[in-house]
Amino acid sequence: MRKLLLSIAALTLAAFTPNAYAVLNIELTQGIAAAIPIAVVPFSQGANASSTDVAAVIHNDLANSGQFNVADNGSFNQYPQSADQVNTSYWQGKNVDDIVIGNVQSIGGGQYKVTFSLISLFNQAPNNVLLTQQYTVSQNELRRVGHHISDLVYQQLTGIPGIFSTRLAYILVQRNPDQTAKYMLMVADEDGYNARPILISSQPIMSPSWSPDGKQIAYVSFESYLPQIYVSNVATGQRRLITSFSGINGAPEWSPDGKQLAVALSRGSANPNIYTLNLASGSLQQVTNDWSINTEPTWSPDGQTILFTSDRGGSPQVYEINMATKATQRVTFNGNYNASASFTPDAQNIVLLSRQNNAYDIAFLNLQSGNLQLLTHGGNNQSPSIAPNGKMVVYATKASGKNVLAMVSTDGKVNMQLPDQLGDVQEPAWSPFIS
Repeated sequence: MRKLLLSIAALTLAAFTPNAYAVLNIELTQGIAAAIPIAVVPFSQGANASSTDVAAVIHNDLANSGQFNVADNGSFNQYPQSADQVNTSYWQGKNVDDIVIGNVQSIGGGQYKVTFSLISLFNQAPNNVLLTQQYTVSQNELRRVGHHISDLVYQQLTGIPGIFSTRLAYILVQRNPDQTAKYMLMVADEDGYNARPILISSQPIMSPSWSPDGKQIAYVSFESYLPQIYVSNVATGQRRLITSFSGINGAPEWSPDGKQLAVALSRGSANPNIYTLNLASGSLQQVTNDWSINTEPTWSPDGQTILFTSDRGGSPQVYEINMATKATQRVTFNGNYNASASFTPDAQNIVLLSRQNNAYDIAFLNLQSGNLQLLTHGGNNQSPSIAPNGKMVVYATKASGKNVLAMVSTDGKVNMQLPDQLGDVQEPAWSPFIS
């Protein structure tokens, strides 16, 4: 990690609005062959209709997941609003297994009542209704309700919690030959909407990491000659300095209980070691203690162990250390470069960056069998971050000469890209589930 010799010119957030930033446009490049056939019927709307199309949000969420084959709205001419209006034979003839119906009604005072039902065309439940819910929300909460409905539908039909209400943090870099580069710590909805900056700087920002409650982000900023670790409030942008030791301050990662950060610090020595920092007291505990490069700490879901990257064996590999005993074991053995590892939520696997055949690929390692599966195949990929349901990984890659974000399922069957038209996108971090 390099020191910067130029002073920072921090830019104020007040000069920018969320509308100044393009969304991350999801482009599904591969879905599963046996995707679930479903129709999302346009929701009925009465007077004072909202500009937010809730059914379109649900349609796009399910279609972009790669798990669903969502019928084109132009392929049908029936628009039921309740379960008793569903013509089962008609929809079975459209080769769909389930349909989502609903309505959005203005009830005054800027409030809307949203009702939806998920109907199975083959289930023997009363009226074939698998789910039905009603919500009262404001105009600016309608997209959020759409994502929530998508989560419910996804879980009902796949048995896995949906991630459409989660968020992504990432670094957006804008470079202009006649101007200083601009670095922005961005936060966006999982589908790329509502992108807004948490921090804007003329110097690099790195390594965003979400707190377990999704309310804060830790990151590295180079605004004072040296890298420093900050924590920012996602809602307000208010931030505080966490570490400013001499040398490297890097790779912050929250503990599962949100009370500590694992960090990589050199503290004036040649190489960094792993430390844990108590956020309430500010006390440090050294975890590794040698002359190797030790970095990229990530906690196990139970907080009992930490994965980290070290070159102590001659090349970067992933190691695991027990926080109680400090017993350390090497985890990766395939190839001469493995790094940036994190546990799946069940702690049975890890997702990591692995160099194979001179390419940096996203990989999935089963800890019991030792089997390493490549999820990507060739290219210059980096910074994998796993979704809180353990089924998707977001990472940074290069496509058509531009840095973009991409997603791949942990079985390698679903792929998509998320380019931003206003700059290069890098270092993504997937949020936890957000209530």
